This record gives sequence, structure tokens and C-alpha cells, in this order.
Amino acid sequence: MRPVSVVGVGLTQWGKRNDVSLGELIVESAEHAFKDTKGLEPKDIEALYLANAQSERFTEQAHPANLVAEFLGMSPKVASRIEMACASGGAAIRNAFFAITSGQADSALVIGVEKMCNVPSPEAMRNLCLVEDLTWESFHGMIPPSGFALIASRYMHEYGVTQEQLAKIAVKNHKNGSKNPIAQFRKEITIETVLESPMIAHPLNLFDCSPISDGSAAAILVPAKEARKYNDTPVDVIGSGQFMEPSFNCSNMQSLTTWRALVNAANNAYSMAKLKPKDMDLAETHDCFTIAELIEYEDLGFCKKGEGPKLVDSGDTEIGGRIPVNPSGGLKSKGHPVGATGVAQIAEVTEQLRGEGGPRQVDGATTGITQNLSGFATHHVVHILRRQN
Repeated sequence: MRPVSVVGVGLTQWGKRNDVSLGELIVESAEHAFKDTKGLEPKDIEALYLANAQSERFTEQAHPANLVAEFLGMSPKVASRIEMACASGGAAIRNAFFAITSGQADSALVIGVEKMCNVPSPEAMRNLCLVEDLTWESFHGMIPPSGFALIASRYMHEYGVTQEQLAKIAVKNHKNGSKNPIAQFRKEITIETVLESPMIAHPLNLFDCSPISDGSAAAILVPAKEARKYNDTPVDVIGSGQFMEPSFNCSNMQSLTTWRALVNAANNAYSMAKLKPKDMDLAETHDCFTIAELIEYEDLGFCKKGEGPKLVDSGDTEIGGRIPVNPSGGLKSKGHPVGATGVAQIAEVTEQLRGEGGPRQVDGATTGITQNLSGFATHHVVHILRRQN
């Protein structure tokens, strides 16, 4: 297996992007990624992976990977659209990783994109409800907010987390997002803001939930031994894990509060990297809801099961703490254009490990982890990155 490096990343402004089409949004992130390299051009790319969940429903555009080829003038020998709902981006990065490490390609471009604000919010939520089992769960009201509310309620029953502790996660991520120039929401909030916001599904309020967003992210991967030809500060992908529970439905999960697929994916990534959770300097995790980030602390190994609330209270997950989580602002503040999220996590960790995080920089960071999920937390993709020596 050949080692793999990230040599270019690019992000668009996230939020409501009525100024661009789906294709233009894709090109915007790709152009930033190519400008981030030395000498690489679209014609040099051998493998293309486009992460996108629902362009047919949100923009009435099928076959979006071909938009990349036409708009960028590419003719890759490997090209795929990756659809794994909210984990599409992480899965696309993993496909590119294996294309490079196996020798099937010497360069790969991964683009994640979603344009969700073209439709009214009720229609957008209807689209997202299709991610769950339509017959047995969505039809009966088990949709993303109610599913994660059930998870939060069960966690409260088992371990005693409070709504105030969940609110602290939202406050932290909005504070981080206020320092991120591409974030959808760049305003700090208070615990009171979260607790007084409208109830969506008890115990989750509006500010416990990530938004609907437009946005795109891109990453360029090459063999590690070639990386310095294209970037003076390449970042190596040293661990990768992906796992899915034998469950589509929330009601079939073995445990609502221990996500076995995440534990397995993380363990696979740690094993490949020959590292442990204590070796991580920062993490970008999938905080689609505040309860999700809390459980991710535990299942990624940052603390023991049931001790996530203590970790929140300690301040260790803040920038400057022991393990800063979501310095980008996460899905909660930066935004959640579904197909782009996993790629954007890679971009954020790459910039952090280069020392390019600006006012949200994690000092001295050399190693970071990303975690991207889909469905009712039944599918997870984890990557570990390290600054190349």
C-alpha cells in the first residue's frame, strides 16, 4: 500500500448561495483546491469522486459528476459519484484514498457538494426524510430530529446529561464558527439562546440542530512520496476506517447510546495509523445534533462511556483544551450541505495541521481525526491525518 497525502483543499462560502448554480458551486471549490497546489491542473487528475446526496431532488440535476468533467475540462480514467447521504464526503475521500494507495491512480480529486436552499424548508426536510426507511420509520414520524431526540432521551436516562450541557456544545461550536470566514453562521450564542429557542423534538431545541445549507468542498490526493512536488506542507492520510451496523432503522440499533459502527470504524483507523485517541491534537466530528457530538467524544475514545458531559464541562473540547473538537464551527455553525460535509472536515484538519487555521488555530497540532456519519448513526467514516515530516 502506498502512503497518501492531501496536497490541495478548497472551500466555498457556505449558507444560502442563490448566486451560483450547482455546477458553478462545484467549480468554485475545485478552483480553490488547485490554487492550493503547485502546478497541478484539472487535466492531470486521474480519478474523480463527487460526493453528492440528492442533487436530483434539490436541483433537478442528475449525473452531477459529469458537470465536473465539463466545467473543469477533465477526462479522468476513474470517475464515480458517491452517495451515502450525510457520509457521502467521507466515503468519497476513502474511495480516493484506496485508488491512490492501491496504485490505480496517481492523483485524485474529491469534491463534495449540496445545494439545498433551492427548495422551501418543508420540502428540504421531506427530502432528508428519504434517508431513513420510508416505509417503517419516516412514514411514522421517525425522521432525523425525532430520531436524534430519541437518542438524546435515552442518553439522559442512562447517563444523566442535561439540556444545559448539550447547549454548551452548540455555544462552543458557534464561538468557533464566528472565527471561520466561510461559516454559514458567524455569530456567538449563549446557553440561554439555545434553551430558549423553539423546541424541535424534546429534548432538542432549534439551536441543538444543524441547518440546511449550500456549499462545496474539494481535496486533491496524491502518493505521499510525490506530495512535496505539489505542496510545501503536505498532510498524510495515515488511517482510514468505515463501518456500518446491520441496521437501517433507529429501532433496530443494538444501542442508541453506543454507536458500534463508529467504535469499529475508529478502531480500524487508529490501528492503521498505529495511534491512539490520546495522540489526536484535534477532531472534526459530525455534530448534526448536539447529542451526536457528545456520543462521538466517547465512541472516538476521548473519554469513557457516560463521561461525555464531564468532558463538556471541563472545557477540554474547546480550542486551547486537551482535544479541541470542531474548531471549524462544525455542522452546527459552519453549516451542513450534506454531500460536502465529510470533504470539508478533511479540508479543515489539513489547514489546521499546516498552521493555517487563523484565529481558530489549534496551536502545535500535528495529528487530527475526522468522523462523518449518515442515517441514524448506523454508518460512519473515520480518517486520521498527520502533517508530513
